[in-house]
Amino acid sequence: MKVEFTPKLFSLLKEGITRETLSKDIISGLIVGIVALPLAIAFAIASGVSPEKGLITAIIAGIIISAFGGSRVQIGGPTGAFIVIVYGIVQEFGLNGLTIATFMAGFIIIGLGLAKLGNLLKFIPYSLIVGFTSAIALIILSSQINDFFGLGIKNIPSDFLEKWSVYFDHFNNINGYAIAIAVSTVLLTLHFQKLVKKIPGSIVAIILSTVAVQLFNIPVDTIESNFGEIPNKLSIPAIPAIDFSTIQSLIQPAFAIALLGSIESLLSAVVSDSMIGGKHRSNMELVAQGSANIFSALFGGIPATGAIARTATNVKNGGRTPIAGIIHGVVLLAIMLLFAPYAKLIPLSCLAGILIVVAYHMSEWRQFLSILKGNRMDVIILLTTFFLTVIFDLIIAIEIGIVLASFLFMKRMSESVHIQNFTADSVSGEQLFENEGLEIPKNVVLYEINGPLFFGAARQFQETITQLHIKPKAVIIRMRYVPLIDATGFQSLKEIIKTFHAHGTEVVISGASDALKHDLEKFNLYEFINKEFVVKDINIAIDRVNAGITEKPY
Repeated sequence: MKVEFTPKLFSLLKEGITRETLSKDIISGLIVGIVALPLAIAFAIASGVSPEKGLITAIIAGIIISAFGGSRVQIGGPTGAFIVIVYGIVQEFGLNGLTIATFMAGFIIIGLGLAKLGNLLKFIPYSLIVGFTSAIALIILSSQINDFFGLGIKNIPSDFLEKWSVYFDHFNNINGYAIAIAVSTVLLTLHFQKLVKKIPGSIVAIILSTVAVQLFNIPVDTIESNFGEIPNKLSIPAIPAIDFSTIQSLIQPAFAIALLGSIESLLSAVVSDSMIGGKHRSNMELVAQGSANIFSALFGGIPATGAIARTATNVKNGGRTPIAGIIHGVVLLAIMLLFAPYAKLIPLSCLAGILIVVAYHMSEWRQFLSILKGNRMDVIILLTTFFLTVIFDLIIAIEIGIVLASFLFMKRMSESVHIQNFTADSVSGEQLFENEGLEIPKNVVLYEINGPLFFGAARQFQETITQLHIKPKAVIIRMRYVPLIDATGFQSLKEIIKTFHAHGTEVVISGASDALKHDLEKFNLYEFINKEFVVKDINIAIDRVNAGITEKPY
């Protein structure tokens, strides 16, 4: 098996893990497991599913991602980024539809990994990522207003604008107790670790608020009042029933889950690499992420990916191998088996406070403002993705954002292609190209092309070369700095050759690399130009023109 597709844990076990490292991993895993508990429950509830779905996902996916992933310290599980997608799928297709979409997404992610596309996903523009993560943060915040203020609304619309309209109609029902619990939770979550570093403030807030509600019979909604009991066991895995019509209806959300999960997991892995000075295996990470989503769906869980905040917590607490992530999953399993009856007593306003903090950290408002001051195309991608996510749908936002990003890439790539023409008169007495002393014959035009000849630059290439005000006897097209040519670029080159031949002008191609010549041969270049007119060196090209070769095979 290639190293690229070897789980990081396997490599580390082969090298040997010291007792000191193992000890730190166990401690870090315990801490991260406790940190993940309220988040797993809160993400599930915010996604429109029952609380145990989040715990199941954190346990099953968390263990698989750590055991078989390509990162040393990645912590996997449900994340805030999926709330918008999961909620939308549940509303439209139901819980069974979510299970099938997650199951399908797992295979798509594995396919991306096996196709070695892990490195390519890193090239998605930062403005696109900030656009949809900032929008998701705003949507998470808006989804928690009901529980934060204790408004008691039972049926909240999924549409962003309609949701806020309903909120404003019910703000006369504000519950002061709920606000007090939520605000206290926010403050404890943000500041408690300044006093005690090893204990997360969110856990302290959950314990204190739950005890207070039960002791003093405070009238606020709890998990039990809205969702009933939390099961204290894992469900039996079951393969969802899938037919072709189901695949057709769920393929779009499945791809959205796969793309978002892949992007977030690799971003998390990159961030953790910078923290520990490591290097993750992108494609193995995707294979593990895909497998985790498949098994999460089999056990009735929701989509999972690498969690940046929990991964950073793992690193800060000394975790340095995937064992910490496995321990985190085992801790959550133990909590579910032993303490599920108590978890149902947690006030929803407390979970709302935790998610408000999550939304704040996700918002990336500083980066958002920074991009607004930058390149115009980046601003367009940022704002388009942001508003489409908030007002319409995350799936649409990602699709349109990627299309816009592709156009931006093509535009910038086409602008990077430089074409210069030189004649005997224009370079007389001058040094041409890196101090070369070239003597271009009379009635000959030399074109130097710098950049890839792909479909985005093909039109510029063709128009620049064919718009001559003179009729030269020969044209030399120098391609030493052309790294690649695609079908559209070749079509333009073919049209250029045909046009010049029609006017009795010879064409010589100079400096093409072996790889470029191989591509040109695949496109059947020699049907339009003799092999003698495709040379390696510019001096040979000039000699060929001076010799006045008249053989024309076209």
